[in-house]
Amino acid sequence: MKLFFLGTSAGTITAERNVSALVLDLIKERNSLWLFDCGEATQHQMLKAKLSIARLEKIFITHLHGDHLFGLPGVLTTRSLMQNMSPLTLYGPKGIKQFVETVVNISHSWLTYPLDIVEIDQPTELINDEQFVVNCDALNHRVACFGYRIVEKERSPKLNIEKLNADGIPNGSHLAALKLGQLVQLTDGRMINGSEYWGEIKRGRKLAILGDTMPCDAAVKLAHDVNVLVHEATQKSDLQEKANNRGHSTTHQAAEIALKSGAKKLIITHISPRYSLANNLAIVNECRQIFANTEIASDFYQVEI
Repeated sequence: MKLFFLGTSAGTITAERNVSALVLDLIKERNSLWLFDCGEATQHQMLKAKLSIARLEKIFITHLHGDHLFGLPGVLTTRSLMQNMSPLTLYGPKGIKQFVETVVNISHSWLTYPLDIVEIDQPTELINDEQFVVNCDALNHRVACFGYRIVEKERSPKLNIEKLNADGIPNGSHLAALKLGQLVQLTDGRMINGSEYWGEIKRGRKLAILGDTMPCDAAVKLAHDVNVLVHEATQKSDLQEKANNRGHSTTHQAAEIALKSGAKKLIITHISPRYSLANNLAIVNECRQIFANTEIASDFYQVEI
């Protein structure tokens, strides 16, 4: 599981940063990519990053401001120029369906694959399959805006073959029951508890990807005990009034959310165009005053989870 930042600027592009877009690379887990927000030129950024639009399985839009949305028509319609595209699910606040249908119709474009659009108007569980649970909750921005919590389910433990061999437990159909932790009686009469022969249980990873927001309880809830929290830090701490008046957070406020939530790592993004990449160290150091394990994302920054 890997995060790949495609756009990290707030509001508008700069010479150094594109606007908001973030890919969760799940190629190893389910042979697919999930896209969070889709600012202008996202498909161009994906091309540069060698991330295939054909692999997109789900797109999550946090809110309907243009810097998080205007790249969506291009991504959706470009997929229609490819052969045998898989179905795609799009999640976003109310209005996302009207936006997509209007753009496609007015531009006389078309979609050649099934597109399921799920509109969100309240906190809810969006996905619960064999691998992942995804929940959303409403944040505190100037328009309806949602953050997403992605939890990977625990992976079934493998049997400790060395221990099985050491205890003289033969191969056979009973191994399937042992792997499930069940009690099994061997032909020699021994009762075996499968859980005693489990290898290391691989805990599921957790992350929170939040949209634009001022500090709020929902952000803390979504980020509770995550491995990685992605949070905006539009302004440095000296511009808190300006940031909050526009529904945004500062470096210190993002770090405080990470601290309160018990997150293990904070990655800040959505950086004001007033700051160049040369300001990155000063910006991230403000967060580290409060939450030491903080990184700042630039375009094409990636991190394993």
